Amino acid sequence: MDTSQPLSLLGGLSPDQFMKRHWHKKPLLIRQAIPDFQPLLSRAELMGLAAQEEVESRLVVRQPQGWTLKQGPFAKKALPPFKQAGWTVLVQGVDLHDESVHQLAQQFRFVPDARMDDLMISYATDGGGVGPHFDSYDVFLLQAQGQRRWRIGRQKDLTLEDGVPLKILAHFEPEQEFILNPGDMLYLPPLYAHDGDAIGECMTYSMGFRAPRAGELARELLAGLAEEAVDAVGDQVYRDPRQPAVTQAGAVPAALQAFASSAVQKALQDPQLLDCLLGEYLTEPKPQVWFEAQTERALNWPQAVVLDRRTRMMHDAHHIFINGESFKAGGRDAQLLRRLSDDRRLDALAVARLTPEALELLSAWCDDGWMHPEEPV
Repeated sequence: MDTSQPLSLLGGLSPDQFMKRHWHKKPLLIRQAIPDFQPLLSRAELMGLAAQEEVESRLVVRQPQGWTLKQGPFAKKALPPFKQAGWTVLVQGVDLHDESVHQLAQQFRFVPDARMDDLMISYATDGGGVGPHFDSYDVFLLQAQGQRRWRIGRQKDLTLEDGVPLKILAHFEPEQEFILNPGDMLYLPPLYAHDGDAIGECMTYSMGFRAPRAGELARELLAGLAEEAVDAVGDQVYRDPRQPAVTQAGAVPAALQAFASSAVQKALQDPQLLDCLLGEYLTEPKPQVWFEAQTERALNWPQAVVLDRRTRMMHDAHHIFINGESFKAGGRDAQLLRRLSDDRRLDALAVARLTPEALELLSAWCDDGWMHPEEPV
């Protein structure tokens, strides 16, 4: 992607301009970001996904007596009548389950894959919504069907309503109001309060971005570090030949504290270890994601390959990361595998330039269902 070229998706801004002016800074309303947009899934198809065990879904109902929240899956009979106002079904990660939605999500890859989360589709009957709230991450809200009224504001008071199963702002103060039609899109930075109400039956596509908290990231990296610690530090045993007799047996010896500190420092000495653990964490598939093994499919190298839409693949200066695993790579293999990560496909000419060792990796990834031979057009 040429990030200097204007995109209708961004209202005529280039990705460079959008990231500099709006990302993490201020909202942007884009009329006809995707002109004449039509829903990629019908209502029946979306509800079919919401009925599946491996798909994360929620049902939110707004009634005069208050809000209710239920977790899916939902059998058809478990949903309110479509003529009933004020309810919403939210289906998470639709890009993992439908190729056309996956291709739509690819249009947002001017943001690093490490920040991309998933594309959620919300279906609502008239007046449906999830109440005024804020997100801790950036979001693009694309109207796919019908109309939705959005009210947004720079909320300072983030107090939430008590006794409500949703994180609803208690004192929402909107500053702007928009009605979005199919093809219109609204970008909101983190913590920007918003409330969307369906005007009639509607669908909204939400492209969300992951924003890991420092504590969460530290926990995951330290857990990975703990698994690598024995190999990184060695099995040296603590010795204290000069330990004097003590009158305070309960006191931890300073020498043992120093030994423990030295062990941790040794584990952190490898400058690439944390980078490696981070890449593995960022590419770890979500719990509900699974792949179908393709051992029956014959591979005839060289042939073009494409990543499965559920595969997360990234790279840094020294590693290739794919679905929670890491591989050291250098030279031509590294260049070509990075291209596979960036483009999510590799043509036959590029595959032909890979070493036998790299081809063996690709074969294993195809067997695992992480990638597939590209079908001829």
